[in-house]
Amino acid sequence: MVTESVQRPERNSPSRGAIRDIAVRLSTAQTRGELGLILAREIQCYTIFDLQIIGGRLNNEIDKLPSPYRESIRPCFREQIFGRHHQLLTMHHAKAFDEMNDPIRDPETFRTFCEMLPEGCFAWGDSGERNPYFRNPKYRVFYYLIATFTMFVLDKPGHPVGMPFPGGFSVEQRGKDYYCLIRDKEKEVFYSICNFCPARQTEET
Repeated sequence: MVTESVQRPERNSPSRGAIRDIAVRLSTAQTRGELGLILAREIQCYTIFDLQIIGGRLNNEIDKLPSPYRESIRPCFREQIFGRHHQLLTMHHAKAFDEMNDPIRDPETFRTFCEMLPEGCFAWGDSGERNPYFRNPKYRVFYYLIATFTMFVLDKPGHPVGMPFPGGFSVEQRGKDYYCLIRDKEKEVFYSICNFCPARQTEET
C-alpha cells in the first residue's frame, strides 16, 4: 500500500492553479504536432540553472541505489530526462512538429493524464527505484512534460527501451510494440507515468 503525503511547496514553486493552467493548455492539443509545440513553449521556461538542479537531484537519487543496479540504470535515467529534453528542443527548432498532423494516441488516456498532472505534482510517497521524482512541484512538472513528449508525441514508453528493473527485467521493443513487466503494477500510485504508458504488459513467466 502506498502512503501519500503532501509536501509544502518550496519557495518559487508554482501553485496548483499555475500547474492546472499548464495541464489545461496541454489538454487543448488535438494532434501530436500541436502537443509538441505546447510542450516546447513550456519546457523553454526552464533555465540552465533549473536543469542543473534537476540533474543534481537526479544523480543524488541514483546514488542511493545499490550497486551494480545503480551503474546500469544511470544512463537510462539520463536518457529518459535529458535525452528527451534535447530531442524535444531539437525537433522544435527543426520545425518538425509542423509536419505532425496525426491525432494524439488514445485521446481518453491523454485526457486522464492531463487531469492527473496537477495533483500528481503535489503527491509524494514514492519509495520505488523506477521514477526519479523531484520533491518540488516545479521539477515534477518538468518530469511530466518530458513524459508527455515521450508517451504522446513520440508514442514511446515513458521509461526508455533497455531500462533495467530489479529482478533482471527491462523495457523491451519487439517490432513496433513495446513491453514492460511493471506496466500494470503501478495502479495504486495514481501519479505514476506507468499508468499512461503505451507499452504493453509483459507476461510473467
